[in-house]
Amino acid sequence: MKTSVSTYSFGRYVEELGIYGVIDKTAEFGFDGIEFVEAGWSNTSLEELQKIGEYAASKGLALASFCIGADFVNGSGGDTAAEVERVKALVDKAAALGVKNMRHDVASQPRGRKINIGYDDCLPTMAKAIYEVAEYAQSKGVGTMTENHGYFSQDVLRVEKLINTVSHPNFGALVDLGNFMCADEDPWKSVAILAPYAKHVHAKDFFKKSGMEIAPGAGWFQTRAGDYLRGTIIGHGEARIYQSIQILKKYGYDGFVTVEFEGMEDNLKGIQLGLDNLKRFIG
Repeated sequence: MKTSVSTYSFGRYVEELGIYGVIDKTAEFGFDGIEFVEAGWSNTSLEELQKIGEYAASKGLALASFCIGADFVNGSGGDTAAEVERVKALVDKAAALGVKNMRHDVASQPRGRKINIGYDDCLPTMAKAIYEVAEYAQSKGVGTMTENHGYFSQDVLRVEKLINTVSHPNFGALVDLGNFMCADEDPWKSVAILAPYAKHVHAKDFFKKSGMEIAPGAGWFQTRAGDYLRGTIIGHGEARIYQSIQILKKYGYDGFVTVEFEGMEDNLKGIQLGLDNLKRFIG
């Protein structure tokens, strides 16, 4: 396995350092690669994106992944076809950067949700759109992935069903080792189910408190069922990152494990300590 870090993990430092400074810092930390996140800096030309990718490569960093938002149920202004075209344009950005995998979201909770509009009802719409994107991305040399992310498509059995419904060889899973907790699942158990589909991995950790307790205050958010989570340094929380790494090994995963830090500690400290622990867990 190889290590990388998401630009998202740098928080306010993305603005302070700029994307080239973030790349420098990633190399300084000793990561093998870097993951780019759409938000905050990527509204640039394909030519500039190519320069960014080349700069990262010049620093000895592999270009691990590109993460974007998408919603094939609510669509762009209610238009799923328009959303597909918007995501295809972002595939072009991923290709310009030089990454080999791109994660796109699939849907948020349908607006105006009624009792008979559940996940299975949305599957045909999502799967058709995802297949079209995966087919286009394959022609550009970019793999596509869904992540257990965003509540609506976060449970392991939902994500597995979606991947198998799409049934495209260019489409798989970005397995986030902490995010299953947001859907009230034991992450290591869910990782064991989703590991065979893994194209990329996020290492993220959370502290957890029972929803039977009074709200713990700033920095915490609630799971779908009302427990409380707070992001923390990899290895400090309750996601059992070490155990999940061993599960991934058992299933033969040898790709990137990307530090995704969203704790209250200083971002640079959180990234460094998380990387130190991640290297120990990988062995």
